[in-house]
Amino acid sequence: MNLNSVLIGSDDPKQLSDFYTKIFGKPTMEEQGYAGWQVGSGWITVGPHDQVKGTNSEPGRLILNIETTEVTSEFERIKGLGATVVKEPYNPEEGSEYLIATFADPDNNYFQLVSPM
Repeated sequence: MNLNSVLIGSDDPKQLSDFYTKIFGKPTMEEQGYAGWQVGSGWITVGPHDQVKGTNSEPGRLILNIETTEVTSEFERIKGLGATVVKEPYNPEEGSEYLIATFADPDNNYFQLVSPM
């Protein structure tokens, strides 16, 4: 099996598309209200979903981890774009160089920047 993509449903997909465009650049795919970006070998897609209303009340339930060797600089870049900071870069394992930083998108979905494992 291969994880192909993650679809983030929203009742305001345009707002999410505009947000993720600031982070990932112009969408690789746009059609019928959906927008998608290839991130590494997978895709992050946003689009309308009739079962989604308002913001996410349990944002820790599913968190997107985006791997980068530049957690600190990417954190500053994304923070500068207006993303909501949930947790600044931190090291969860004493003595390692592994970093995690957590943000929330406009629908209150969490995504993290993580060092390569």
